[in-house]
Amino acid sequence: MTALALGRRQYLDLEKLALGAFSPVTGFMDRREWKSVVETMRLPDGELFPLPIALDVDSALARQVEGTARVTLTYRGARVAEVAVSDVFRRDLRADAREIFGTDRPDHAGVKAFLGLPGFFIGGRVVDFERAPAEDGLAELTPAESRRVFAENGWETVAGFQTRNPPHRAHEYLQRVALEHVDGLLVQPLVGRKKPGDFAPDAVLRGYRALLDHVYPKDRVLLSPITVSMWYAGPREAVFHAVIRRNYGCTHFIVGRDHAGVGDWYGKYAAHELTRRFDGELGIRIMRLHGPYHCEICDGIVTERTCRHGGTAATTEISGTWMRRMLQSETMPPSHVMRREVVAAVRGAGQLFIEEESA
Repeated sequence: MTALALGRRQYLDLEKLALGAFSPVTGFMDRREWKSVVETMRLPDGELFPLPIALDVDSALARQVEGTARVTLTYRGARVAEVAVSDVFRRDLRADAREIFGTDRPDHAGVKAFLGLPGFFIGGRVVDFERAPAEDGLAELTPAESRRVFAENGWETVAGFQTRNPPHRAHEYLQRVALEHVDGLLVQPLVGRKKPGDFAPDAVLRGYRALLDHVYPKDRVLLSPITVSMWYAGPREAVFHAVIRRNYGCTHFIVGRDHAGVGDWYGKYAAHELTRRFDGELGIRIMRLHGPYHCEICDGIVTERTCRHGGTAATTEISGTWMRRMLQSETMPPSHVMRREVVAAVRGAGQLFIEEESA
C-alpha cells in the first residue's frame, strides 16, 4: 500500500476532519466537491462550506496513487490513518485563488501559500484515524470535549472568539459585549500554520492566560487553542471560522473588523456582509461587532457607532500591526490599550513572532 508522510498542515487538516471540526466535511474533498466549494461556497448537495479541504501531493505521488484503493498516512514516523481514495485530480490554483481570495497576486500572504501547493490532490474518505500525541503546551479540546465542558458548566449559550494575536483592550471590549449576552465565552487562539511575522503560539497563549488569571470571571471564560491553519481569506474565512465554532458547540460567533484579513485586501466589514448572506443556515448566530478603538475624548474603548471622533488625533486604532511594533520596542504600551500583565506575559515568551512558515 502506498504511504504518504504528512507535514504538520496536512496532519492538522486530517485531524480536524476526523474529529468533526470541519463537519459536514469528514473526508478529503474530491474533484467535484472542490470545484463546487470554490465556485459556490457549497458542497454538491447544497450544504454550506466555504473553503476546499483536500490532500495535496506532487505529480509523482499523484501518478503513484492513481488507481489504488487506499493510501496510508503517517505523521512524525507513525501511522495515523488511511484514505479510501475516491479521486486524484489537478487544479488550476491561480483560477481557484481568484475565487477564494479575490486575487491571484502572490503579495497576498494567503495566495502565496496557496500557490505554493503542488497542484495535485487526493480526495477520499478517512478511515482508521489514530490521533497523534498533542503538541507540547497545547491543551486543545476536541469538538466533543468542548461541548462536554459547556454542558458541565451549565452554559446554554456560548460565544466563540477567534484570534491570532495576544489580547488587547479592543478585543476585550468585543469579548465583554458578548459576555453580556451569553452564558460563556470560548476563546480559541488559532495556532496552526500562520505567516512569518505573526505572533508565535506561546506568546498568544501567555497573553490570554494572564488576562484570564487577572480579569475575567473564572466560571465564564474557557481558553482552548485550536490547531487550524490560517488562510487569510477574509470574508470566506469568517464563514469557515463560524462553521468550526458551531461544530465546537458555540451558539454565537463574534465577527469584528476585517476578520481573517491581511493588509488592505478586504473591506473593513466585508465579513459582516458575507456572513449575513447565510443567516438562518449557518447553525450559529453571528455577532457582527464594529471595530473598537481608544478615544481620549470619550475616555475609553469605543466604536464608530458610539463615538464621533473616529479618525482624529484623539483616537488610537489598535491592531496586530500596532501590537507587533509596540512589543518589539522597549516602550511599555499604554495601559488603556494593552494591560501591563498581558504585556509582561507576552514578552516572557521564548519567541514573540513566527520566523518561517511550517510545512
